Amino acid sequence: MAQARCMKCKEQRDVKNAEETRMKNGMRALKGECAVCGTKVYKILGK
Repeated sequence: MAQARCMKCKEQRDVKNAEETRMKNGMRALKGECAVCGTKVYKILGK
């Protein structure tokens, strides 16, 4: 399972409902929700 930093928990958390997207500049990113608190998280993956 992918992990991203949750700004509410202030820790690395597993991402629930993760989906990979592309930003306007062509870089990949991961969008989803924190598995613990449900806050939306976003992680930039690179090219």
